[in-house]
Amino acid sequence: QVQLVESGGGLVQAGGSLRLSCTASGSIFSINTMGWYRQAPGKQRELVATITRGGGTDYAESVKGRFTISRDNAKNTVYLQMNSLTPEDTAVYYCNADRAATTRGTVIGSWGQGTQVTVSP
Repeated sequence: QVQLVESGGGLVQAGGSLRLSCTASGSIFSINTMGWYRQAPGKQRELVATITRGGGTDYAESVKGRFTISRDNAKNTVYLQMNSLTPEDTAVYYCNADRAATTRGTVIGSWGQGTQVTVSP
């Protein structure tokens, strides 16, 4: 089993910045793609950004140019730098690891518990 723990959420004014972190644990050899998703009240969970083990990235159109995803493979950690935040970015942000190789085999589709990001006008 893979555990993902997010941190870095909070309350920020519009135009501000936050940096989210997510660390995976669980006797992990490697993780394929890691990503960030978010879910606002009354809305479906949506993709924010993903990053492959080799560093390839993909972003939602709504965050391109404002958010940057990065990772440290040695630490099994993924980051999300969020700049120029707007109230529309308010949501619970979830970390995801799509496929992890562990001592107990391959674990698919692991999620963190989520961290709240609130952007005030």
